[in-house]
Amino acid sequence: MNAASPIPSVLTARPADETPPPQQLQWQPKISSLLTRVFAVALVGAGMAAILAAWQLPPFSTSVVKTDNAYVRGRTTVISPQVTGYIKEIPVKDYAGIRQGDVLMRIDDRVYRAQVAAARADLEIATSNLANNDQAIAQRQLDITTAEAKISSANAQLVKAEADFKRASQLAGQGSGSVSAEDATRAARGVAVAVVQEAAAGRGSAEQALKAASVNEKALEADVESARAKLQLAEINLGYTVVSAPEDGKLSDVSAKQGQYVTNGSQLMFLVPKPRWVIANFKEAQSAAIRPGQRAWFFVDALAGARFDGTVEDISPAAGSEFSVLRTDNAIGNFTKIPQRIAVRIQIDDNQRGLERLGPGMSVEANVDTDSHSTP
Repeated sequence: MNAASPIPSVLTARPADETPPPQQLQWQPKISSLLTRVFAVALVGAGMAAILAAWQLPPFSTSVVKTDNAYVRGRTTVISPQVTGYIKEIPVKDYAGIRQGDVLMRIDDRVYRAQVAAARADLEIATSNLANNDQAIAQRQLDITTAEAKISSANAQLVKAEADFKRASQLAGQGSGSVSAEDATRAARGVAVAVVQEAAAGRGSAEQALKAASVNEKALEADVESARAKLQLAEINLGYTVVSAPEDGKLSDVSAKQGQYVTNGSQLMFLVPKPRWVIANFKEAQSAAIRPGQRAWFFVDALAGARFDGTVEDISPAAGSEFSVLRTDNAIGNFTKIPQRIAVRIQIDDNQRGLERLGPGMSVEANVDTDSHSTP
């Protein structure tokens, strides 16, 4: 029995020029291209966030408004002499702390002391003249009294002389008296009349003298007042030779020098008193929600960004452009809208560290919390 022979497998050979079928390829992104896209998206998002934050739009809106157009303000007092002369002494130095009443400079006062002495002498002369005139008035009043007494006595003598003459005339007419007696009484009556007239004239003269003295009294009183005013003015000018600090503060550069000739009104130094405040110029849109009494704070550039707290004290009634010398006229030509600035005054809280270093003119960055308490 013959075993079954295996069936040989048939192998077909592939022609040499036949290429294998192409395999299906899948797309694979490059790593560098993916990172670029992610970075671009992140950059766009960051830019949009920056824009929203800059314009304080949601979700970056805040109740705090700020500006770097702000400065520390304070009063600056000009120290000037009120009289002319040579500077005798300057006992202060640059940037010195000053208390009210401290002597800042002394001017040579010899001329002004002489003026005081001369004015005092003139006052004494005027006072003496007035006193002499008062005595003259009293004497004229006494002369009037004496003249009136003489008039009274002369009138009495005249009455007696009239009576004697009348009696002598009657006796002479009756033949009982002599003619010589009548003549004697007539003469006596004439003398009495003359005495009365003389006394009346004396009284008139005394009254005229009293009137003249009274008129002179007014002029002499005016002379006394004028001399007294001149003495007071001389004493004031003498006091002006010592220039003192009007209040507490700190000095600027002391430009005056010993021996320098100065005139009244010369600017020799500046005194900066202690009161300070901040003027912050906010844009119109920012100032809409600002009210007095709201909490504020600021950072000072000159003090390495030191922070100080304060309170909104008041708001300017108009934009800063309204107070400029040259105001803008938009009635003609092309118009470009420019946001205006509204000045806000910030009162600085007391008892803060470093307050003594704040100086007028320092630049600050001011902030106001518009959601804080405000004064109605």
